[in-house]
Amino acid sequence: MRKLNDFIWETHGIHAGTERDHVKHGIDKLEDIVDKAIEAKHPSITFIIHSPRLTGFRYTAERDTNVKFIRGNRSYLNYPKRIANLRKKYEGQINIKYGVELEWMGADLGMQWSRSKIFQAEDADFVIGSVHFAPEGLPYDGSKEEAYDLLQLRGSLENYWGGYFDEVLQMIESFGDMIQVVGHIDLPKLNVEMPESLIHFETSNHPLANKFRTLLETIADRNLALDVNMAGDFKGVGVYPTQEILKRANALQIQVCVGTDTHHVKYYGVNFQESLAYIQKAGYQHYVSYSKLIPEKRTIFDDHELKVKFTILNKGIELLNQRFQQEKRRIIPDFSFGGEFTEFLNIYKNATGMGAYNAIRIRKGGKSITVTNETPIPKNQKVKGLFSRHIDKPGVISSLFNTLASEGINVETARLKSKNDGTAFAFLSISEDNGKVQDAIEFINGTDQEIFLELNYKENAELPNYYREGIYLLEMDGVELKLPLYDKVILTKHVNAPGVLLILLSALASKNINIIDFRLGNRNEVGYSALAIDGDSNVINNLLTKLGSQYFEANLIEFHSL
Repeated sequence: MRKLNDFIWETHGIHAGTERDHVKHGIDKLEDIVDKAIEAKHPSITFIIHSPRLTGFRYTAERDTNVKFIRGNRSYLNYPKRIANLRKKYEGQINIKYGVELEWMGADLGMQWSRSKIFQAEDADFVIGSVHFAPEGLPYDGSKEEAYDLLQLRGSLENYWGGYFDEVLQMIESFGDMIQVVGHIDLPKLNVEMPESLIHFETSNHPLANKFRTLLETIADRNLALDVNMAGDFKGVGVYPTQEILKRANALQIQVCVGTDTHHVKYYGVNFQESLAYIQKAGYQHYVSYSKLIPEKRTIFDDHELKVKFTILNKGIELLNQRFQQEKRRIIPDFSFGGEFTEFLNIYKNATGMGAYNAIRIRKGGKSITVTNETPIPKNQKVKGLFSRHIDKPGVISSLFNTLASEGINVETARLKSKNDGTAFAFLSISEDNGKVQDAIEFINGTDQEIFLELNYKENAELPNYYREGIYLLEMDGVELKLPLYDKVILTKHVNAPGVLLILLSALASKNINIIDFRLGNRNEVGYSALAIDGDSNVINNLLTKLGSQYFEANLIEFHSL
């Protein structure tokens, strides 16, 4: 049997309180928790914070304080800043994520309140939507006495559970577009029994069973993930959800997140392997975590080669998803696997094969990305183009394209390589006649001789090898690019005509943003570019919105997955 990991990329991770909680939800210093994770050699840690609640939704212990706002807005608003400071302090030592557990408190003021809390959670990696309180103001996970009071109000066990499922459905229908995960779907079992109709919901014809089946189908249709939560096991009622529910979720191809939902550092890291064994029993071989709202696939197995393949897959998903607006990022893409990645065909239902082509293709909405970790092999082909050795600084490539555009010369493909010594090489393949190129070279030599150390036009020359080890963007929409991935990459789809790419290059040069690496490709009248760059993300994103109608796409891709 394959060994399971002893670490999980938690989603419903360790709860932490805001520094001014009147009733502490998380009592440990964040630094102490991070130090323990680093000591355990964990690559990542996830913090969870509860959003503040309306004053009518409080546990008995909270009501006894006579304080209305148990978790004040000021401390909640400060939480992203605390996480940002932690990331800075522990940079290079551990990946720190943070999410919000959002309270559902009804479709009126409660919904508006919760939506505002999402916007206040700056740069959260994910949002869990959870129901803890009934509309009657009583909690499902409070005391036994409170549960009994709610049971009396609703009249039966079926109505108790049915009301909870109604509220989860209402939550999904109201702001399913703003959450990624549905929290502890069978939470009421903490204080009341599960009725027979729910235990055997797969075969029961009871209205409660049908309502629950509808709930699971809604989660699947919305592409939401299901929270597999070990807290129930800590509390003696079994993992949330039951195996029967989890098996149904797997059949519906619902993705699962895994978390321990702990509230004290002494429980950090407990039951990591047990949680993976639990989802494996239901038929899952991987789960999802999130970075900047984008899902990341994680294997349950302690298999280094498989983990590397999942890393490549995650990079590809990030590349593709960041080409879409926020509302379309949730749509699950289609996959094709080839070469050494064909084992994924056994993991992903409905995936297609690519034979010996050693790559992963990810596609949706008419767009696709192909990635691999195989270093491209240079083609033994002869080319015609411009070869340059120049000073490696912002604006140099822009100057070269500017001169070529002035002569009406279109660049078909491009390759750039920094030598890390203050200089860089470039090769630009062109199709114009030699006379125009020579005019451009003479102009550059007369105006920028101190920048361009060498500049030659060659015919029947060997295509240079600028490849290195790494993960590669092989293709964008089937157009070959072969760019090694860096932390920040700009992808464009634009009109393939002289001067169009100059707009982007000039914009970057105007803000002193350097191009580290560069690839061009085209299909007929449509051009594609992939640029590895270094600079301020806000400045770059602002520039990309101003390129004009000749740019069909212009996206800054930032990688957060590990």
